[in-house]
Amino acid sequence: MSNVTTHVLDAVAGTPAAAVPVAIERRSDGEWQRLAVSQTDGDGRCHDLSVDDTSVGVHRLVFDTGAYFAASGQPAFYPEVVVTFEIAATREHYHIPLLLSPFSYTTYRGS
Repeated sequence: MSNVTTHVLDAVAGTPAAAVPVAIERRSDGEWQRLAVSQTDGDGRCHDLSVDDTSVGVHRLVFDTGAYFAASGQPAFYPEVVVTFEIAATREHYHIPLLLSPFSYTTYRGS
């Protein structure tokens, strides 16, 4: 099983971004198939985005950043952040952090 985790940090507040809805999807025959839906915890982390053994291929995390910023009354230029990545090996850990502000975001492959 490939384990996918994420950690969302609010760069403006300098705190973890709690309650950000996150979905993981896999591309199959040109279409996106939703595999799981989660939400960041109080520490801004999602730990339960596992995908099965056969899931090598292109995936994406979809962050509902608009809902997060709306909950705090902030406008957001990016209502959704989509991070597309490739799972090349099963039984490997994939950590994809997101550093977020209302008008920018940064992501990378973490450890």
